[in-house]
Amino acid sequence: MTTPHASLTAPDADQIEALARAAIAELPLPYREAAQQVALRIEDFASDEMLAELGCESPFELTGLYDGTPLTEKSVSDQPLQPDMIWLFRCPILDEWVERGNVTLQKLVAHVLVHELAHHFGWSDEEIGAIDPWWE
Repeated sequence: MTTPHASLTAPDADQIEALARAAIAELPLPYREAAQQVALRIEDFASDEMLAELGCESPFELTGLYDGTPLTEKSVSDQPLQPDMIWLFRCPILDEWVERGNVTLQKLVAHVLVHELAHHFGWSDEEIGAIDPWWE
């Protein structure tokens, strides 16, 4: 006899990316277009190099990462070596989602994405709260 959950599978990278793209589409207009210019990568976990650089002891500690130069620090004379990028780490996000049990996966992905976009835009805590009322 199979259980009702036997056929369930964890959301894959494409599904996480679709949730992140939907969250970008929901951003206020002043930020939406600029956020669409940031590259988005979904990986199961951060690389060992990323984890070591950030001092993470477990790969489950890191749900997302912004890699780039914040808009508040960019200069027109800077020649970027690579595009600004937001990494979302699928397994740690899913682990947190299951652990929390009180938030939808869409809201959690949006929260992680907004936090990483905050690094890109140079947002203050108040600006983050206006976009992502996570703590309400």
